[in-house]
Amino acid sequence: MTDTSPNSHASQTNRKSGLFGFLNFGKSREQKLLAEVLEMSRNARMVSDKNGKAILYNSKFASLCPQKSPVSVTSLMTFFKDTPDRDQKFNNLANNALLGKTLTETLQKNETALSWYEVTAGPVSGGWNGYIHWRVEDVTTQRAQQEKLTEEHEKLTNYADNAPVGFFSVNETGFFEFVNATFARWLGTEPSDLIGEKNLHSFFVTAPDKAAPYDIKDGGGVRQIAEVKIKPVKGREFLTSITQTVVHSADGKILTHAVVNDLTTEQTIRQALQDSEDRFRQFFEEAPIGIVILDEDNKVKECNRFLENMAEKEPSDIQFIPFNELIDYADWTLVTDAISRIRKGETFHDPLEVRIWKHKSKKPLPCHMYASMFSEGNNMAIHFLDLSQQKNLESQFIQSQKMQAVGQLAGGIAHDFNNLLTAIIGFCDLLLLRHKPGDPSFGDIQQIKQNSNRAANLVRQLLAFSRQQTLRPQIQDITDILTEVAHLLRRLIGVNIELSLIHGNDLWPVKVDSGQMEQVLVNMAVNARDAMPDGGELTIETSAVTTTEPISFGQDIMPAGEWVKLEIKDTGTGIPADVLEHIFEPFFTTKDVGKGTGLGLATVYGIIRQTGGYLGVDSAVGEGTTFIIYLPRVREEEKAQEAPTGQTEDVSTDLTGNARILLVEDEDAVRTFSTRALTNKGYEVLTAENGESGLEVFQSLDQPIDLLITDVMMPGKDGPTLAKEIRESVPDLKIIFISGYTEERLKDTLGDNIYFLPKPFTLKDLAAKVKEVLQE
Repeated sequence: MTDTSPNSHASQTNRKSGLFGFLNFGKSREQKLLAEVLEMSRNARMVSDKNGKAILYNSKFASLCPQKSPVSVTSLMTFFKDTPDRDQKFNNLANNALLGKTLTETLQKNETALSWYEVTAGPVSGGWNGYIHWRVEDVTTQRAQQEKLTEEHEKLTNYADNAPVGFFSVNETGFFEFVNATFARWLGTEPSDLIGEKNLHSFFVTAPDKAAPYDIKDGGGVRQIAEVKIKPVKGREFLTSITQTVVHSADGKILTHAVVNDLTTEQTIRQALQDSEDRFRQFFEEAPIGIVILDEDNKVKECNRFLENMAEKEPSDIQFIPFNELIDYADWTLVTDAISRIRKGETFHDPLEVRIWKHKSKKPLPCHMYASMFSEGNNMAIHFLDLSQQKNLESQFIQSQKMQAVGQLAGGIAHDFNNLLTAIIGFCDLLLLRHKPGDPSFGDIQQIKQNSNRAANLVRQLLAFSRQQTLRPQIQDITDILTEVAHLLRRLIGVNIELSLIHGNDLWPVKVDSGQMEQVLVNMAVNARDAMPDGGELTIETSAVTTTEPISFGQDIMPAGEWVKLEIKDTGTGIPADVLEHIFEPFFTTKDVGKGTGLGLATVYGIIRQTGGYLGVDSAVGEGTTFIIYLPRVREEEKAQEAPTGQTEDVSTDLTGNARILLVEDEDAVRTFSTRALTNKGYEVLTAENGESGLEVFQSLDQPIDLLITDVMMPGKDGPTLAKEIRESVPDLKIIFISGYTEERLKDTLGDNIYFLPKPFTLKDLAAKVKEVLQE
């Protein structure tokens, strides 16, 4: 036996050479042979006794043990000092080896880099009980390669499972050998439920004829492509495209490799694309604007129906024509220059106002033009916005502004005329007090007064047109008004036109100014007469109607309610549609110059609307025209509140009095006439020519006044302001406003003990109003 002392030279030599032991091999040659065998092993090896003491080992094993420590299991454990569960694993290895079992444990070593070792322990055969054969192998490289291989496999599996297509393989019996997750999901199940469990054809809506269990189409074949409708375990049937290769092995087995595309998804995308194209086409064709697409040569490549209608051309007449042929010749240069600049990259932020030429109507159509290049290619999109309605609205607005100005002018003229007529009529009345019938001057004075009254009626028509006249509505039956005016209408329309009056039963009363209503009927009768130059029939029919829904008459909306309806129908020439929309506009007329003012129907419309009614019209060319008037019904409670009508100048034969009156009027003639008229009736009249003078006269009085009569519009302090200041001293003072303007302007001023007398008025009108006010 060799000396085993740790300090002996033999001991150190044997550690380096890889031989150390207490075994007796009989011959030194055998010992050397065993040492060489151990040394040639690619792994670290050691044979130990049951206590872990080294009997034999090679240099690879010795290199794992500390240099200053003898080779042993304990020294090897020092090499794995940082390995988790080291002691447990080594005990497990040693115990299993002593029991005759070979066991391998994997240990991790963490130094500068992570490394892995497999430590194997097993019994030494051949009767060497109690001895253990240890083997240590560095598996770091193998483990890294395995991990990389596993990672690549996982990637491949993940790709196959999550690919946007299905994969499967079936064997010769048609049962699945492989299914990726995508195809399994389409089938409504899991791969594990398919592999070896399900047959391919069990998922086909229709199995192929004359085909093997693994075929996807009739007749089979090595390479098969078919569209197959699949019925999944869950969900709806869907269409697929399957490409399959059939592989025959030498042992007669068959395995297919198939790729599946879900055509439902593809069809959904295709349908969505088609729907998108259809929506665009619908927008293009049905857009409420004209759209043109130009090619690089500025020729019309495509246009929508709205543009065709704007240009009044057929599609075949527009496609491929030069774009400027759609434009009014006067705008060719403007449009051509704009398109050229846009093609060079210039951007127009504001639209161009151009005109499309309407080829059938032979007139231009005003439009706003917007143009821009396509994002790709050389095509250009041009949009046209029809401005004809806007232009019409602008014209209507300008016309309404004109009418407003005319209305204001009419009101101003009426005011001045009423002042003049008040003086003329008033002085005529004063003259008639001295020139009785039979006097040579009586007829002349009456002529002056009658013509003045006619002038007053003309002023009333001006105010009716501008809807500023002072109406004197009374509650009455429309039948009475029609009966009263019927004889006048017959004279106006002539003998070749038959007038028919159809009176309705149980008509509700209405509140209208009878004089103004007569004017309405006269104007309409004259228009009907002019529409029937060869004779015809004019029918005026009345009825009581109840409407449950609002009715539109142009811009006017008539609410639901109870109405008295008048229909004025003629059998004349009718009114064309393009004229019909203008007939109520002031100064609009189709008659020759000098034969119509254009105020007739405008006056009618103004009177009806100011009365609270509505006016509609229905006409057919060659058949006739019907005007429809709706007047609101008067309720019983309104009738009860209405003051008794029928009072005239003769209500009281005694118009005298002795009250003290302050008269303020800036028109000298009106003031003079009014003073003389009231003085003749016995009143004490104090006068002033304006508001400031009136206030001074009032403040200088030593006795109170009983009545204030004042003009409304005066230079400086006006009538309402004067009245307000005087009433601060005499709150209950009675006041009469006189004015050539309308009572409407005083609606915020009128109140208790405040009255209104419109100009022009007669001597009796003035005296009667004063008497009435003082007696209340």
